[in-house]
Amino acid sequence: MGDKFSVTFYGVRGSYPTPGPGTARIGGNTPCVHVRAGAHNLIFDAGTGIITLGKQLALEYKPETNPLNLTLFFTHSHHDHMQGFPFFVPSRFQLTTLYIFGPRSLDEDLARVLALSMLPPLFPITVEELPCERVVRNLSENEVIMFNGAASEPRVMWSQRDADVLARAENQGALCVQVLRSAAHPQGVFIYRVNFQGRAFVFATDVESYIGNYQRLVKFAEGADLMAHDAQYTDALYLNGPVPRQGWGHSTWRMAVETANASNVKQLALYHHEPEHDDDALEEIEKRAQQVRANTFLAREGMTINL
Repeated sequence: MGDKFSVTFYGVRGSYPTPGPGTARIGGNTPCVHVRAGAHNLIFDAGTGIITLGKQLALEYKPETNPLNLTLFFTHSHHDHMQGFPFFVPSRFQLTTLYIFGPRSLDEDLARVLALSMLPPLFPITVEELPCERVVRNLSENEVIMFNGAASEPRVMWSQRDADVLARAENQGALCVQVLRSAAHPQGVFIYRVNFQGRAFVFATDVESYIGNYQRLVKFAEGADLMAHDAQYTDALYLNGPVPRQGWGHSTWRMAVETANASNVKQLALYHHEPEHDDDALEEIEKRAQQVRANTFLAREGMTINL
């Protein structure tokens, strides 16, 4: 288990949940990804997918009697990426410690945004009433989160100032999470790269690519073993739909493929699926993408990729 590195998708849908028979194969929950890296549990975004993840973690670790340390990374504070947080079961236990990282939203600290998401009368309890211990911190693009050892707490390092320390730690197999801030989404979004024992996972949701590829992302994702990339639109919906989606901060599946090719990632998971697309439509997109690029597939709820 010491070198286990896996990525499990718990929510893959964009914008709003879409439960029902038409989405049962791919999944209708909004974004949440669980990364196991050695002894560490990392969670990316808290859409409705985090509800199922929370129940599974509670069954596995029994936080009512055992300490449970989790690290949650938010890409941004739009509703579909936060709406599951109030229902995250491990937060209801005193022995749970939640380390929470993410961007400042406009002029609001991340802690304040979380508080607003559970503000009565819209929700029956406040964030402050959650029994778990919470450590909440805004991140910037120049910072790196490092876990050096199986039981270590996350440390915030500086990418240049602490470059030597980070290089030595990564050479020794430490877990490090890098941050790239993208303006290619309203109010901005964080893209994350998880490095562990020579392997890498890139989480690039809610990003709109450009003609000639999104070069900053291409460099950031270079050589990753797996990248989950926003692929919400078809070309037709992006350019010619009843309301064209160009400029809305999301990519087409073709943009995702082009970025994956340019960055030489090994596997590409198409992510943040359009809520108007049922399973049949998404599987048609998957077939078209696989004709263009091998090792490309739809992110599906419950899917685990071992790196």
